[in-house]
Amino acid sequence: MKAVYATDLSAASEVAIETETCLDCLERIGVDELHLVTVVPANVHGGTIGIDHEKRRRRALRRYRNSIEDVGLDVETHVVRGTPHRRINGIAETVGADLSIVGSRGKSPLENRLIGSTTRNLARTTVVPLLVNRIERETESPDLVEKHLFERLLYATDFSANADRAFEAFSYLRHAAQEATLVHVETETSPGPDGDRAPEKRLEELTDRLEEWDIDATIDVRTGDPADEILAAEATHEPTTTLVGSRGQSKLRRLLLGSVSESIVANAAGNVFLVPPRRTA
Repeated sequence: MKAVYATDLSAASEVAIETETCLDCLERIGVDELHLVTVVPANVHGGTIGIDHEKRRRRALRRYRNSIEDVGLDVETHVVRGTPHRRINGIAETVGADLSIVGSRGKSPLENRLIGSTTRNLARTTVVPLLVNRIERETESPDLVEKHLFERLLYATDFSANADRAFEAFSYLRHAAQEATLVHVETETSPGPDGDRAPEKRLEELTDRLEEWDIDATIDVRTGDPADEILAAEATHEPTTTLVGSRGQSKLRRLLLGSVSESIVANAAGNVFLVPPRRTA
């Protein structure tokens, strides 16, 4: 598997890339080739300043490359200029990446109302599964919130086609996963129980599949606002990563705020693994 790892060269980004346990988790799910990407924003002027920015980034990527190669992964580095989320998506598509990874410190509720962060734009537009690797906030020496990325998974499903697509990620995540909680949120407009197709029965069918892969699985059925209840389930079960699918939307609608998956990406305390619909950049 190939993965694109986007970095802004911050201290928070550095700790994610240089944490051996995190890299080991990626290797366990089959990642053997990592593409390190850093983007010089389009609003950084050319000339001497721009050249200095690019040289600094290349030096930093060489240091990161050494750390990654020490754990046995192949590494390619890319220093590019442009709009970060567009260039990251473009490189992911060009190299045939199986997933993209971005570190995120998360934001306060006020900051989460703002548009424009690379992480949130990637969540709206990513062409491959996106791992949001959560990093501690408000500290000068940040660390990863969870070093074992996929040990305990919270899988959120509304039984849609794209939630099913997200479940397919267990086919490789299972090599690093030990436990999984499957959560479904009923809303006021959800259809009522339908015999053997009631939510509990449908979730139990999925847990049977996971237990065949030696993953201890439990279910959690809730009622209320989907985003709020999934975040509450995260607080209750304390997974290392929340696995969720995003709905297919037009390019125009992807620019809008408010989807459940985007709320999870923005507000989850831990890591989020977002599986998008099939589409191109």
